[in-house]
Amino acid sequence: MKVNIGLLQMMMSKNPSENLKKALLMISEAAERGVDVVCLPELFMTHYFPQELGGSPPHWEKIPGEVTRSLSEAARRNNVVLVAGSLCENAGTRFYNTSLVFDSDGRLLGKYRKMHLPHDECFYEKSYFSPGNLGYRVFETSIGNIGVSICYDQWFPEVARINTLMGADIIFYPSAIGTVEGIAQEEGSWRDAWITVHRGHAISNATTIVAVNRAGKEGRINFWGSSFVCDAFGKILVMGGEGEEILIAEVDLELNQKIRSGWGFLENRRPNTYRRIVRK
Repeated sequence: MKVNIGLLQMMMSKNPSENLKKALLMISEAAERGVDVVCLPELFMTHYFPQELGGSPPHWEKIPGEVTRSLSEAARRNNVVLVAGSLCENAGTRFYNTSLVFDSDGRLLGKYRKMHLPHDECFYEKSYFSPGNLGYRVFETSIGNIGVSICYDQWFPEVARINTLMGADIIFYPSAIGTVEGIAQEEGSWRDAWITVHRGHAISNATTIVAVNRAGKEGRINFWGSSFVCDAFGKILVMGGEGEEILIAEVDLELNQKIRSGWGFLENRRPNTYRRIVRK
């Protein structure tokens, strides 16, 4: 089965209504270009507010709410599966970094709450969000099974493996990642590491990987864009630049099974030898 994937690489302002309007326009434009599924970046409704320590989120959504309804209508009107990046979810006494998934008829299939939260300079997410408590999620959609994780989750190989074992044909990673002024990349290129770890997930799980990043400069962070799709053997099919754009890639999901059968990455697993991985 071949699927056209749309990556909506956005630059965000501090005005949530403007950001939502832009997102809806980009969804429509991608649909006009023939995509079957589209994905927005992490926290697309706002500027990246967690770069400030403390404070309150400039926008939040009680799900379902006004933004949920707008996204649902966009998916239905444009006949696309929509991975709605993520937004700040107000769940009573807690906030979560939450992604919503809609089928092409506009139905809200469910939500995923970001499990791993960074707490580094300019990425103070633990000051705003609670860790996800819904577990890992794979959604059955009209174009296949979609797994969703969010940004920092990408550094943990267990997440991609669990999504794969749950049946994901494609794993989406809405992201907000870039370099920070005043912090040297002493380890090496952060961007190169980001690309490499995703390609590793794709290969070791024989699963299509989609990373959709923000673009532009916000405060001290230069979001590097570079949104990309890699197939089930790690081949990069499309990659964005540093600015705002819509990227489209055609993916043959049958390649997933072909590689799994040929390389035996899943059938030759030995789970009884992996107990150490779940010990602290």
